[in-house]
Amino acid sequence: MGIHVVDETEPVPDGTPLADLDPEPLLTRDYETRPALVYERLRERHGPVAPVDLLGVPAWLVLGYRESLQVLQDDTGWPKGLENWRARSEGRVPADWPLGPSLEVNHVLIQGGDGYRPLRAAWDAALRPFQDPRNPQAKRLRNAVTGCADELITLLAQGGRAGLADLSAQFSRPLPLMAASHLLGFPGSQGDDALMDMWRVLDAGPDAEPALARLLVTLRELAAAKVERPGDDFPSHLVAAHPDLTVDELARELFMLLGMTSDHVGILISNTVVEVICGDSEGGVRTTLSAGMVRETMNRVAMRKPPLVNFVPRFAAADTPLGNYTVRAGDPVWVSAAAAHADPLFAGQLTPGSATISSRAHLSWGAGPRQCPARELASTIAAVGVGRLFERFGHLELALPVDQLPWRSSPFMRGLRSLPVRYELSGPDVPAAPEPDAALPDVPDVPDVPDVPDDPSRAVTRRSSLWRYLTGLIRSGG
Repeated sequence: MGIHVVDETEPVPDGTPLADLDPEPLLTRDYETRPALVYERLRERHGPVAPVDLLGVPAWLVLGYRESLQVLQDDTGWPKGLENWRARSEGRVPADWPLGPSLEVNHVLIQGGDGYRPLRAAWDAALRPFQDPRNPQAKRLRNAVTGCADELITLLAQGGRAGLADLSAQFSRPLPLMAASHLLGFPGSQGDDALMDMWRVLDAGPDAEPALARLLVTLRELAAAKVERPGDDFPSHLVAAHPDLTVDELARELFMLLGMTSDHVGILISNTVVEVICGDSEGGVRTTLSAGMVRETMNRVAMRKPPLVNFVPRFAAADTPLGNYTVRAGDPVWVSAAAAHADPLFAGQLTPGSATISSRAHLSWGAGPRQCPARELASTIAAVGVGRLFERFGHLELALPVDQLPWRSSPFMRGLRSLPVRYELSGPDVPAAPEPDAALPDVPDVPDVPDVPDDPSRAVTRRSSLWRYLTGLIRSGG
């Protein structure tokens, strides 16, 4: 990784059971507004591993970079799989625990046991056509994302060649939805409602459970259609690589991919845009973009503001020293990428102020044998989106001071609620997009993404709920 972590004399671990340590609540108002301060307070009090309360359930939060690698790289000593959670097996996790819905779906990022390896191998095989740039599927995906980005910018431009916009609502969040619709082979705009429900599940709010139920019904219908009529899309490739998958199992895997290519990628796009706009006064960041180094900028963003702040839990296979404590067998352990990146033993060794070189030692995609299988796919979607924004806009600036941008936090993700900007388009005028006809709700949707986009400035004819929502933002002045 290129990062040397200083070794120190280890203290004797505290053997007190987790439940007896009086864990302090993690998901507080301070965590919502200033998570870095919460992590630092925990680090000062407990060291690199801290006992925390997650909405009434005790867990260990890993704050240290070295300790995070120790957990992430040892899939035997720290396995995934809710069957390894002692408190859950003993009935001590409330049935209505708000985080339950997002953890009960047993897909590739959560699954443990013997079934994981063949499933992961199938994922790698199914994603390969879309992640290897030499393949026609990867080229079509890149073309599709480029076309979708141009459509969103064209629609936004109906508010004028210069003006105000919310790039989060009008670009960063819808773009991954459109890419996911292409990958999953959603008919028409069926993916719109699925993405909205995915956001509700990830935010772990009071409507997370019904949202998950609706989402799984939609994805099960899509999975059944792909089993019956395979195509050149991710679900069909996954079934081909793992023919034993049931329709329900396939739906759970689609749930995972939809989540990874929606909220995570949308946050990464918004955060990268802020990084570019607020780059050094010499224009170094914009220079890297013009030199084709968007991904280096994304690496710095992933280091400073990772979209996925806390990973899904792992569990101690045996009583194991970690940090200043002994983690008992079956205890849940949550690795915090955001806290690990701020660990002084790690962050203090990064070269400051470099506009062209960044470390790839960040943990935003995990580490070890269970590193995110779709990381290249997600990075490509984000990189294409950011690149098109700065090619199509001659000028972008924040409409609020950077320290006043509104953030939203969940137990897993942290991103901007909105990204208000002042913009000015470059290049020729774009044609006006036809307004969706609210009086004709039964008109079939035009498929969201063709395999090869037409002229990027073509008129937009979608009548999906997403397109009506985006048009409404333009009518209200962004």
